[in-house]
Amino acid sequence: MSHSIYLRKDGRWEARLSLGTENGKRKTRSFYGKSREEAEYKLLASQQNQADEYAITELTVRELAAEFLQTSSVRLKESTAANYRMKTEKHIIPAFGDIQCCMLKSKMIYQFVEQKLKTGLSARYITDILVLMKSMFRYASREYHIRNVMDDIVLPKGSKPEIAVLSPEQQDTLKTYITANQNLTTLGVALSLYTGVRIGELCALQWADIDLKKRILTVRKTIQRIQCISGKKRTKLVITEPKSRSSCREIPIPECLCKMLVQFQNQQDIYLLSGKTKPVEPRTMQYRFSKILENANLPSVHYHALRHAFATNCVALGFDVKTLSEILGHSSIELTLNRYVHSSLERKQSCMNLLSWSVA
Repeated sequence: MSHSIYLRKDGRWEARLSLGTENGKRKTRSFYGKSREEAEYKLLASQQNQADEYAITELTVRELAAEFLQTSSVRLKESTAANYRMKTEKHIIPAFGDIQCCMLKSKMIYQFVEQKLKTGLSARYITDILVLMKSMFRYASREYHIRNVMDDIVLPKGSKPEIAVLSPEQQDTLKTYITANQNLTTLGVALSLYTGVRIGELCALQWADIDLKKRILTVRKTIQRIQCISGKKRTKLVITEPKSRSSCREIPIPECLCKMLVQFQNQQDIYLLSGKTKPVEPRTMQYRFSKILENANLPSVHYHALRHAFATNCVALGFDVKTLSEILGHSSIELTLNRYVHSSLERKQSCMNLLSWSVA
């Protein structure tokens, strides 16, 4: 059965449902509302008893989000739950909060995507928001038999941003600076450059995680700042297990770092970067790294560039990708290849020169 919706002269909206013809006359049924959405909702509600229709409910996106976050918090890490809450409160609720779930349309989702792109959000970040919405509506579909509007939504694609990295010459300058200015901060930078540990993993390292006899660094936890659910504080620092099971790993320590580690070795419960029982948080480490780059007359890059440099250097030295992937703590080799391994023109030329025109 088809229907049409239009604004009447008296200011009301009418949703008119076509019931076919009887004795040559067209039969219709009308539903009225103060808004287009109200009239359409009444029309849909009249059809909810049909076996082939989805359930019609007054549940709003705001109410669905609150229920989804509450039920999923049991199985999520605290940091992941905080990230979901932030995206929900900052993006999803302002855009869709008061809309009934069964009234949400795909065109509304695509308008949301377009508006967010115009504000400067990356396609990748918007995709994260939509993936969260997909999870919410899968839950709604299971629990309430609501039509899943997110099922056919195509996620936005964007070009990967160019990662600012340090050239081999700039890395040499950084290593010269570290050699001349040895302290806990430069020790941390050296560890990231030569083991590829993430900044959160580095900040969570205690001396109990460093076995200098076996030359093994064990990644057991990570540290990050998250939003608080309640209380006076807006954020708090949390130490949790790493982002995935594969991120818990043992990394052999290169011999070139052992002398520096021995110099600063401390008690088991002491955090490596702070030299105290209280850790340094990632944003503080990023600030200190920026000052090092400035003092060494090097271009400003994000701390994560050290992890990129490590991976690229390992490939150039002949590491097999499986080994490198496990050292980086990746769940798959594809992730290592796509995200961290950058082949330079010189490397490509070197590989191509291995080909020859020899005739047996």
